[in-house]
Amino acid sequence: MSRQLSHFLCAAAGVLASMAATATPPAASIRASHAVAPPQGGEASSAALTGTRLVMATSAGGLMVADPRNGTITDVQPGRFDGVAVATEAAGKRPIVVAADGDHNTLHLFRLDDGKLVASGVREIPLGFAVENVCLATNPVNASLHAFALGDAGQVAQWRIYAVGDKLDARLIRTLTLPSGAKQCVADAKSTLYVAEEQIGIWRFNVNPESDLRPALIDARGLGHLGKKTTGLALFDDGGTTRWLLASNETDGVIDVYDLAGQSAWLGNFGVAASADGQRIEEPGNLAASATALGKALPRGALVVADEDGSKRYQVLSMAAVARTVGRTLEPVTPASSTPEPTLPHVMAQLESTPVAGFGDAADDPAIWADAADPARSLVVATDKKSGMYVYDMRGKVLDYRPDGRMNNTDLRAGFPLDGKPVVLVAASDRSHKSIALYRLDTHDGRLHDVADGVQATGLADPYGLCMYRSARSGETYVFINSPEGTMRQWRLVDNGAGRVRAEQVRELRFSSQAEGCVADDASGTLIVNEEDVAMWRMGAEPDAGDQRSAIARIDGNPALADDLEGVGIYHLGNGRGYIVASSQGNDSYAVYRLEGDHAYLGSFRVVADMARGIDGISQTDGLEISSRNLGPGFEHGAMIAQDGRNVMPEARQNYKYVAWSDIARALGLESRAMPAGHSTPASPR
Repeated sequence: MSRQLSHFLCAAAGVLASMAATATPPAASIRASHAVAPPQGGEASSAALTGTRLVMATSAGGLMVADPRNGTITDVQPGRFDGVAVATEAAGKRPIVVAADGDHNTLHLFRLDDGKLVASGVREIPLGFAVENVCLATNPVNASLHAFALGDAGQVAQWRIYAVGDKLDARLIRTLTLPSGAKQCVADAKSTLYVAEEQIGIWRFNVNPESDLRPALIDARGLGHLGKKTTGLALFDDGGTTRWLLASNETDGVIDVYDLAGQSAWLGNFGVAASADGQRIEEPGNLAASATALGKALPRGALVVADEDGSKRYQVLSMAAVARTVGRTLEPVTPASSTPEPTLPHVMAQLESTPVAGFGDAADDPAIWADAADPARSLVVATDKKSGMYVYDMRGKVLDYRPDGRMNNTDLRAGFPLDGKPVVLVAASDRSHKSIALYRLDTHDGRLHDVADGVQATGLADPYGLCMYRSARSGETYVFINSPEGTMRQWRLVDNGAGRVRAEQVRELRFSSQAEGCVADDASGTLIVNEEDVAMWRMGAEPDAGDQRSAIARIDGNPALADDLEGVGIYHLGNGRGYIVASSQGNDSYAVYRLEGDHAYLGSFRVVADMARGIDGISQTDGLEISSRNLGPGFEHGAMIAQDGRNVMPEARQNYKYVAWSDIARALGLESRAMPAGHSTPASPR
């Protein structure tokens, strides 16, 4: 999701206005305990600390590994490298090293094995721009490892690193574009990336590509403490209460310290004195920090500072001395006794649809028609709320597109009697004409045909959510549409006698706030409605059912739910049994409840990226649909088809992801409805 970020400066200015306009002179300089000198004439460029290893990138001497306690070099890889980063892949595995090759503008992948760099990439990763540096971050949602490559024109390219057998590869996820160049970045364990944009300041972003970027300024040139040029960033996290961001301020020759555990407040700054002669370094450069104890001189970890103007060495400072200089004490760290918060089960999409035509937040809601005779020919009808209606096949290919207006939600029912023949009737909430759009789905060629008896006005200022209902009692077909202010209306759909369909209002309901996602269980006559910030409601679907309702789930009653509650669908097992699946948009997950009985909560899951197929995960879901029908190869037990609000890997307009129900069932220990190919028994006429 490439974008310019300069407009955030205005918002940040108010926050930063209270900061001092000029940097405070350092209270003291800290003398390095020792220095590490790159051999072969290499100049200090970039470094990373992991355990008792210091990995150094130099513009002439190559990539080197040293012991930070005494400077002993244990390995050298030739080449010109402008940046390096290290991360632990998983418990018990060798650290992964990523180096930015400034000659070829590529990323090199290594594993660090007992002080030696082992080339582990299946290829060099081409970037397509002049690379300046690289940093690594772990996405806590699924423990995936991401590399961020910085470019001289402000590019921030996010790549996901993944295993291919015993080797490593990477796939481009998204690219951000800053207004000007950036050379320094670092990421913490809380899914946060920090980038120093030289002409602006220090930005904070969210690492998870399936979440909002949430850009924010930590500090800015001319508004806070930063000078004209920030040449290094490092994070220090002792596992307790201390979480600091350190930034090299080349203009003033100091290193600024920010308290990330205290709203990124500036704690102070200090100068760096070289270990050899005690002379202050005028231009501190790249930084690396670690909380690992490194002997008596470095009992609470180390800060490594590249001396860019003097010795060209890496100066090693005690973090305990840094704490004293900024008036802080590093408290003893007590191992956490609490159990880590469990992660949600993960599934992956089998395939994805062609993106919709609309830009921005455009794709919204799908509906599924199952072909009982030939399940592979089943169809997906979906909306583009910027422009119209789509029909996709079960491989995600577009079969039909109608640019009829801003269609928000859609649903369908098979077997609707029209002009003496049963048809598949499709309804959509048309926000352009404030009406009910009505189509006949030609299941032979996958095309939609308008069958509305003129404009079927809703009387709503903004027709929004929509679902259909077929009454088992009367055989009548109905459509429900709600609006953002909380009004929901129900219409009976009837044949006008001339092959067209008209809508007759039969009921009105009221909610206290905005509702959108809804689904009807035809067999039980039940309507389920998601009031986005409040609850999932159950009520009667018949036109004479009244306004009584009960809560299946409340957002404030289940920590797994995060508003907005959006799309909702039903997986039918038969005989009144099944599952309700709802989109918990605020945390990019899907909550599952029993259809029958007391609607017990059974768990939640997320849809994450499949690196082998090159399909990203699903996030910010508006609409979804569930079917227990046989939908062809890979979807014999049904599927969930959901709108993807952030279509990345690579970045593209929004689309729909197809997830096999069998994968969801395995992840949560649920049942699947067994139906052999060609003998799909309908749970509802859809």
